[in-house]
Parts: sequence; structure tokens; C-alpha cells
Amino acid sequence: MTLEVDLPEPEHEETTAEERADRPRERRRRPLWVTVPLSVVLGLLAIAVLTPLTVGARIWYQARQDERPRSDAIIVLGAAQYNGVPSPTLKWRLQHALKLYRDGVAPAIVTVGGKAPGDDYTEAGTGRAWLIKEGGVPASKVFAVPDGRDTLASLKAVGAEFDRHHWSSAVIVTDPWHGLRSKKMAGDQGIEAAVSPTRSGPSVQTRDTQFNYIVRETGGYLSYVLLGKSVQVPDETIKRIRIDPSGTPSPPPSPSGSPTR
Repeated sequence: MTLEVDLPEPEHEETTAEERADRPRERRRRPLWVTVPLSVVLGLLAIAVLTPLTVGARIWYQARQDERPRSDAIIVLGAAQYNGVPSPTLKWRLQHALKLYRDGVAPAIVTVGGKAPGDDYTEAGTGRAWLIKEGGVPASKVFAVPDGRDTLASLKAVGAEFDRHHWSSAVIVTDPWHGLRSKKMAGDQGIEAAVSPTRSGPSVQTRDTQFNYIVRETGGYLSYVLLGKSVQVPDETIKRIRIDPSGTPSPPPSPSGSPTR
């Protein structure tokens, strides 16, 4: 005689391979002592990479703007001068400022810049003399601020000059890549600044040169914003010569004159 016993069926049948595949895989969680430092490092790395790229993009964008609203004065930032004669870079800036003045952008021009050790002339004085003699601007409309060996020091002196005249707005004339930094510095001196850059000179000759200037200005802008310091742009990339006022250029034994900023 055989005794048959019904075994109870299991409540949960074994899942098939397909069902197991449909279930989300369980991931092993990293411990916090790994996750937190890793997140911090990745965040800092992202900031270190994205911040310069963002600033560089802003410099590139500003360089392509030509802002010329009606203002109280036109500011010509300093560049090298040779024994009282504007260097090509300074002359391009002066010519551009003269055009803005003749177009009625502002009723006054402010030239800026001190002098290098051993120089007899300042950048500001050289620029003012050129605008009066060569540009025909009335002497009462051109103001020289012969202070500063870098952009920040010069614009601090310009801020004091603006306060003296009760001016509040300006159009800055400088190289394209220098526009963002100079505009920021002027704004911090209480000047409502716009920038109308020159389109000639060594800083715009080739794409490689433009890239190098953007890199330098990115460092300069971050140095000012983060540390409150101004950096000096390297000397002009064109060959330096001493210009004889008589019109005959001759190479100097040891070139003098302040570098482009």
C-alpha cells in the first residue's frame, strides 16, 4: 500500500533568468570617506578649468565690441613713447581717440601713463602733445594724467581726475584684448566705462598673436579680480626703435620708453 503525500508548493517560485535581467542591478555604494573627497576634487577641477575658459570667452567677446556712447571724456590708455614721440601702438590709440572726439562721442580726451626710469617724457604728456599739435584738439580739451606704470595705477589716477571734473562716464581706447580688464578696473573707480578698441597693431596681426594676448589677459583679469593686482603686458611685439623727431628713425643702443600695457 502506497501513501501519497501532497507537498506544499513554495510561496515564491524561483525567478527566471529573464526576470532577473529585468530587475535593476544593485550597485555597491562607495563609503562617504571616498565619495566626499572625490566630489570636492572634481568640483575644484571643474572650477579650475571652466573659470579661465569663461573669462577667455568674455575677453574675446568684449574685444569684438565697439562701444561709443555719448560720454564725459575719452580715456586713452598709455603705451610706449620714444623721447616724446608716440610709439606705433600709442599713435594708433591716439588716432582712434581723435576720431571719436571728432565724431562727438565726448567733449574731452584724457591721456594716461607715467614714464619708465630714465625717460624724459611721460606717455600721458606725449599723447597730449600729439593730440594738440597733430590732431588739432584745443589744449583746454585734452587732460594728461602722467601717473601709473600699469593699468590699475593709471586708472586710479584717472578716477581722481574724473572726480575733480565731476565726470562720471568714459569711453576707453586701448587694444581689443585689454578691453575687459580696463573696463572692470575703471568701473571699480566709479567710472561708467565703455570700450572702443583700436583695430591695428601687433596684438591683432595673427591668430597666434591674438590667442597669446587672450591667454595673457585671462591671467591678468583673474589676477585683478582674485588678488586685486595688476599685471603688465609684455613689451610690444614689433621691433623697438628710437624715433628722431626730425623724421629719421635709427636703432637705439639700448631702447627706452615704457612698454605696452
